[in-house]
Amino acid sequence: MRIFDPHIHMTSRTTDDYQAMYAAGVRALVEPAFWLGQPRTSPQSFLDYFDALLGWEPFRAAQYKIAHHCALALNPKEANDPRCVPVLEELPRYLLKDGVVAVGEIGYDSMTPAEDRALAAQLELAAEHGLPALVHTPHRDKRAGLRRTLDVVAESKLSVEQVLVDHLNETTVAEAKDSGAWLGFSVYPDTKMDEHRMVAVLREYGCERVLVNSAADWGRSDPLKTRKVAGAMLAAGFGQDDVDRVLWHNPVAFYAQSGRLVLEPAGPGALHEGNSVLRGGE
Repeated sequence: MRIFDPHIHMTSRTTDDYQAMYAAGVRALVEPAFWLGQPRTSPQSFLDYFDALLGWEPFRAAQYKIAHHCALALNPKEANDPRCVPVLEELPRYLLKDGVVAVGEIGYDSMTPAEDRALAAQLELAAEHGLPALVHTPHRDKRAGLRRTLDVVAESKLSVEQVLVDHLNETTVAEAKDSGAWLGFSVYPDTKMDEHRMVAVLREYGCERVLVNSAADWGRSDPLKTRKVAGAMLAAGFGQDDVDRVLWHNPVAFYAQSGRLVLEPAGPGALHEGNSVLRGGE
């Protein structure tokens, strides 16, 4: 079984997680830029983070034969911080880089005017650079957040078919599906979706344009949730073709719109910037 995790924050994970993910069938992933928990205080801290997503994390992933890609953006939460907003001026030069397969995460956290402006600006950047967009819908008041998201997408130059609307649940999936956007679901141990709710959604709405991710980050999360969704699908009577579609072919199709998707990891190499992931006897 091949799995493509289309949204996972490996910066927050260990090399043990990479090893376990490979054993579970994960062969490719996309790591979107997000809020690290500790607020950033300047655009420069974003640039160091973007460089890590383009260098160090692909290097770590390659040690475990996993193809690593990233999406870069000013995230919704920090779009409200005036110290962070100037990073939008630096973002275009990063969006030209080969490892970047989308603009993201963009979207809403608290649905503020500052978030409106950041979302609209970054949708325009995605259109200008020929990249799809990964859009974060808010954790609260999700239906209103989805509608506001779709309105801003409709006003942009980016086609809705190039938008992945993430963190959907049972209350938002129908409207998102009707819009023509790609449908993203984050599966967590305690919050968002779980694998059994995900199976129920797939039964009702089908597998077309559906992407399932673990979104594993610094909180309580599980980087193997994609594999657990696959097991739940098979146990519920879905065929292997359905599993392959949701967990491999759909994310490949969405991110292939960037023209930069490479599904074979680079050779692991020995060092990155003079450093190795090995410890002991290296």
